[in-house]
Amino acid sequence: MTIVLDAMGSDLFPEPEIQAAVYSARIINEEIILVGDENLIIPRLKTVNLNNAPIRVVHAPDILKMDEHAVEATRQKPQNSMAVGMNLVKSGEARAFVTAGNTGAAFFTAVTTLRRIKGVSRPALSAVLPVKNGKALFMDTGANADCRPEFLLEFAIMGSVYAEKLLGKTSPRVGLLANGEEASKGNELVKGAYPLLQKSNLNFIGNIEPKDFYSGAADVLVTDGFTGNIFIKSSEAVAKVITDNLKELISASPIRKLGYLLAKPAFVALKKMLDPGEIGAAFLLGIDGYVFIGHGRSDARALSNGLALAQRAVDSKVLETIRTEIQNRIMIP
Repeated sequence: MTIVLDAMGSDLFPEPEIQAAVYSARIINEEIILVGDENLIIPRLKTVNLNNAPIRVVHAPDILKMDEHAVEATRQKPQNSMAVGMNLVKSGEARAFVTAGNTGAAFFTAVTTLRRIKGVSRPALSAVLPVKNGKALFMDTGANADCRPEFLLEFAIMGSVYAEKLLGKTSPRVGLLANGEEASKGNELVKGAYPLLQKSNLNFIGNIEPKDFYSGAADVLVTDGFTGNIFIKSSEAVAKVITDNLKELISASPIRKLGYLLAKPAFVALKKMLDPGEIGAAFLLGIDGYVFIGHGRSDARALSNGLALAQRAVDSKVLETIRTEIQNRIMIP
């Protein structure tokens, strides 16, 4: 199996990508293709001890910047690293594509290059979040601001496959994000999606409020991308405020500092649990190919974890299972 890593993706490209490629090629024992400007990649690769790591460079002269308009930039720069990398997946030369670049550009390129799985109306970005006693999948995190009820059903089907294959959840519990547990709660989208999920033969457990999700009530939580993006950003902001305030409180007195030293292992574990770099990348579900999008601030460790996730997804045949589940659960002409 060969995995493509966009060498021009992260904020500090290509250094984190090169480090991740060298490390991952050895650990997962798979060929890593670094796609990007070879004039930037190759000189840096020569300074690294590859130790026979299976790494290949494919030239892509165009670079997509984070602040560029996704669609316009992609069209104006057809030889960008995302386009070249995903075409390697499309041709069968590689099995998966990982990037920490512009999310909008990655989404647009994936839809236009690899297309959607038959029966999927809209691809969705997934996020694995820490909840009580484990992790759970949340989607859509921002790919689709406007949704119809049937989109949420598709998200739930794809999310259930992800949770089962990659999170080890048996018969994943699927919830619908709402402002109350009752079936009558929610806006028109939620009220329209509820009966579809109820009839889906998924393990649908009804409406879920945010507090219940973080308490571990569901394995998969679905919503539209607009709500989901606000949900994710709000959760990140609250977590940051709590940790920042905690640091200030700890440093306020010598006794508190001593208490911190005694409790340091717990704080380290908490930091690891909240770190999105532990997962490494979000699986773009619904695309007819394995595409993973990481954060622009991704370091080598986060990118390595994203590559490992891509390998596990391919090995677990997540995409193939999604195709089958969509075909079986949705009437496709």
